[in-house]
Amino acid sequence: MTEQVQQNIKVADSDEIDLKELFSAIWAGKWIIIATTFLFSVAAVFYALSLPNVYKSEVTLAPAGESGGLNIPGQLGGLAALAGVNLGGKGGDKSVLALEILKSREFLGRFIEENDLYVPIMAAKGWDRASDKLLIDSEIYNEETKQWVREVQEPFKPKPSVLETIEEFNKLFSVSQDKLSGMVKVNVEYYSPKIAKNWADKLVKSINEEMRNRDLTEAEKSIEYLNGQIELTNLADIRTMLFSLIEEQTKTKMLGHAREEYVLKTIDAAVVAELKSGPKRALIVLMAVLLGLIISAMVVIVRFISRKS
Repeated sequence: MTEQVQQNIKVADSDEIDLKELFSAIWAGKWIIIATTFLFSVAAVFYALSLPNVYKSEVTLAPAGESGGLNIPGQLGGLAALAGVNLGGKGGDKSVLALEILKSREFLGRFIEENDLYVPIMAAKGWDRASDKLLIDSEIYNEETKQWVREVQEPFKPKPSVLETIEEFNKLFSVSQDKLSGMVKVNVEYYSPKIAKNWADKLVKSINEEMRNRDLTEAEKSIEYLNGQIELTNLADIRTMLFSLIEEQTKTKMLGHAREEYVLKTIDAAVVAELKSGPKRALIVLMAVLLGLIISAMVVIVRFISRKS
């Protein structure tokens, strides 16, 4: 028992000596650590200063009120569903569908095409506050000839595709919804605060128009179908139900034409940001200092272990 204790003490002493040697080795290599950390910090400063400022524009939205809908059981309810009539309930929450459409490739692709955003998204590299103009990368797009000059490999072409542009736009744009309150936030980050606000406003307007047009088209088709069913039946109860369904679709058309913000209602409108949201240059430099410190310390320790072995 006594011998075991003595062995444990010797191991502990040996570990203590190794730990002291390790700290001694780190202290001996302090100039390597200092020089490496300094180089990392200087490089980080130059890198952070080279990054253009980015401004964020945010709009807060609330789901617009939904109509109560009808509660029609049995086969009559099936007929209503066949006509494309919304009978209310959880499935009637259009805001959830609107958000999914807002994030879809099809919607964003049309938004980019309609607003001609290829150059601002794919070729801009900054913004000049004095002239209020975007700085365009001449190696990607020639402003004088209006030609794309970037060098890419197949299957890509000098002019970016819709999918390429959507991927880049997704880095600038985000949408989220609070599960408890249902509030929706649409964020756009860009070099120009005015353009960021403009895009945020247009996204909200476009998704409301998209949902409006979908519902109006669906209502027209439903009314046409229901009118055809009325002509085919003489049963009073069924005709009454069909007229009620037509009334609901007419109400949908009325709301579609009368309500400007059809699905998402603006609670806090987007504004032109005065202060930048990024890049966080101090954080970049701090992370680089820590990275340089860790790497240089590991180099010193590895040298110490290799020499000792």
